[in-house]
Amino acid sequence: MGSTGETQPGRAVGARDRDSEGRARSARPRDGLGRPLPYGTDGVARQPEGVVRTPEETVTEAQRLLDEGKPFHAHEVFEDAWKSGPDEERELWRGLAQLAVGLTHAARGNPTGGARLLRRGAGAAEAWLAGSGQALPHGVDVESVTAWARELAADVEQNGRAVDAAARAPRLRGAAAGR
Repeated sequence: MGSTGETQPGRAVGARDRDSEGRARSARPRDGLGRPLPYGTDGVARQPEGVVRTPEETVTEAQRLLDEGKPFHAHEVFEDAWKSGPDEERELWRGLAQLAVGLTHAARGNPTGGARLLRRGAGAAEAWLAGSGQALPHGVDVESVTAWARELAADVEQNGRAVDAAARAPRLRGAAAGR
């Protein structure tokens, strides 16, 4: 049973959705910002979890999702890279995942959570950059992306309104990459 008291047709009240390995996992459809929708509603296709992509594929897929206004789904792509990538890159991917979650919260109208996660992600990505010595890891313009995050954090705190996730999406490869 969800928080709205809805049940999935054919499900026992109180039964939990499980994945193929028996882990609790909500099967409710989701909207583009990852919010659960009522069972039986058409939602946005979820990102498959545990996909191992090349860094290039990760950045390309995450940018596509961000451009479509689906930062929650982009976060899942970054999370896969964080969990499956080399140890020396985990903080980069974790920081980018936090930035995507920050944009998700800002788009959902949660300025406090959005600003907090945008700043946390920017700090993680900046710390990784300082320790790595790489200027543009996998083509990601970390300096531009973290500047975007800090600017958006200040904006959502000041305005307190939900933002349009697609319109405010970062350019992972910097302004030179265009839209």
